[in-house]
Amino acid sequence: MKNIRAVFMGTPSFAVPILKVLIDTMNVVMVVCQPDREKDRKGNIIYCPCKKLAFDNNIEVFQPLNIRNEYQEILDMKPDIIITAAYGQIIPSVILDYPKYGCINVHGSILPKLRGGAPIHHAIINGDKEAGVTIMYMDKKMDAGDIISQRSILIGDNTTLDDLYSKLSILGRDLLIDTLPSIIAGTNDRIKQDEDKVTFGYNITKEEEKINFNDTCDNVHNKIRGLSSNPGSFTIINGKRMKVYLSERTNILSKNEPGVIEDITKDGIFVNTNDYLIKLKDIKLEGKKRCLVHEFINGIRKEDYIGERFE
Repeated sequence: MKNIRAVFMGTPSFAVPILKVLIDTMNVVMVVCQPDREKDRKGNIIYCPCKKLAFDNNIEVFQPLNIRNEYQEILDMKPDIIITAAYGQIIPSVILDYPKYGCINVHGSILPKLRGGAPIHHAIINGDKEAGVTIMYMDKKMDAGDIISQRSILIGDNTTLDDLYSKLSILGRDLLIDTLPSIIAGTNDRIKQDEDKVTFGYNITKEEEKINFNDTCDNVHNKIRGLSSNPGSFTIINGKRMKVYLSERTNILSKNEPGVIEDITKDGIFVNTNDYLIKLKDIKLEGKKRCLVHEFINGIRKEDYIGERFE
């Protein structure tokens, strides 16, 4: 397949293993990423992971602010196939209709479940027991195209976003490579999605990042691990924001109002929910470094926190 001209569209680390294997397999003539937005402390631009990999392999990079209006550079590359993975913009029909082998997307869910920009986050937050990837033809409607192939894995009770993100990235890479020969040969499946089974996993809002201790212990735990470590869930204590990256469920019945800190030990901060205590283990209090609770308690008076309530 080295004679096939491919344009790859992707931005975050999820897409890197997929881009790597395409560089080895096809003639990747361009990588399209979201515009640079992050800077380091010195004000230097931080390249997104896919841009860095493209530069390392001397591949041209294109970063349109709005791909609906800026797409001619892509068509000028005369791609035979366009492959996307976590790109981050809706792609117009003029691009979708161009390549002879189609526009193929690697999506991080078992479609039609969890269409949208944050399916992996939502799979964990929802308490799902399995997740997966779908190779699909792209459509002008978000994640609504025909399914080509799918593969799934189990989600453990303590699987975090970082864990699942990495596993699905590799799963997507492997499934794409297994599926591409049939796409090129025109022998692949093309399965319409069942619109009656569609659910959504939209991008996480700032409001959704806040922990609600009025919920069950299971649901609080799912939110914490489903957002760990990016963007991370948070709560407020004594007017300061506390990020929470790791938690543990307990079978200890709650004794006080939800959000009240019941105890603090080297093992964690024990907080009441509406049924059982949850243990917060990995945190970052505003103005301090991220740390495990056994480090956190070395610099505080426990009595200043026990009995206080998270907002």
